[in-house]
Order: sequence, then structure tokens, then C-alpha cells
Amino acid sequence: MASLPSHALRRATLSPISSTCASNQVRHASLQKRPHRPYTFTQLITLSDGSTYTQRTTSPAPIYKSTKDSRNHPLWQPSMASLRNVEEDEAGRLRAFRERFGRGWDVEGGEEGAEGEGEQEDTMMDLISGFKGVQVTADQMKGHTAKGNKY
Repeated sequence: MASLPSHALRRATLSPISSTCASNQVRHASLQKRPHRPYTFTQLITLSDGSTYTQRTTSPAPIYKSTKDSRNHPLWQPSMASLRNVEEDEAGRLRAFRERFGRGWDVEGGEEGAEGEGEQEDTMMDLISGFKGVQVTADQMKGHTAKGNKY
């Protein structure tokens, strides 16, 4: 049996250059601990009816104006008739929904205005049965696949 050469079994050692670099490192930054409690600001809260109060909060805004609060929400004031059936569309999402899908989803017996005059509304059965009134031509179907079909 042949013996292995002795130079292949030597232990790996660190070179003297890498050991001297570790002792020469200097850290100039000091470690500052974060406070246990965040800083709080004094904020003036203005409710929808105009009343105000101050509150300590982490928000840096000096004044906060509330649009929905306990003074004008139907869950907090169920006896107020002015808060019943109020549709406030602050973000415009309800208007965008009606532009896309029409007014067929509105509650029956609601306000019938000038928008719906002369226009026949679809019923739920018309929606389910597949829009019998919509005609799609071959030119409109050109280029549409089964998965990406718009119609």
C-alpha cells in the first residue's frame, strides 16, 4: 500500500496579513438605543359638527378634520332621520361602479331621477340569461381568444 505525501495532510493556517487587519479596525459610530416609547405630538381633532378636542398622538399633523365620526354616523345616531339612506360617494367609487355596471344594482323604490328616464334598466334575470340585447359582430370578435374574450 502506498503512503500519502505528508504535505497534503497539513492543517490550514491563517496568513499573518488577515490577522493584523482585524486588530487595526476602529469603529467611530456610537450605538444609540431607540426610546421605549415613541415621541407623541399634541393634535387638535375637529369633528364633523365643528366641536374640537386635543389628543396626544404619534401623528405629526397638528390638526385632524374628521369626516366620519360619532356625530354623523348612523350606527352611533340611529334615531336621526337625516342619516338614513344617505349615499355619500367621497372617493367616487360608487359613481365609477354605476358608470361601469349601470343602476340595476340600486335598491328598489329609491330615488328615480332624470338619469334613468328613457333608459330601460336590466333586471337580474336579464343579467343571468346573458344579455340578449347585446349583439356582437364578427369584426368585434376578431383577435379574441377563448381565455381573453371580452364578450
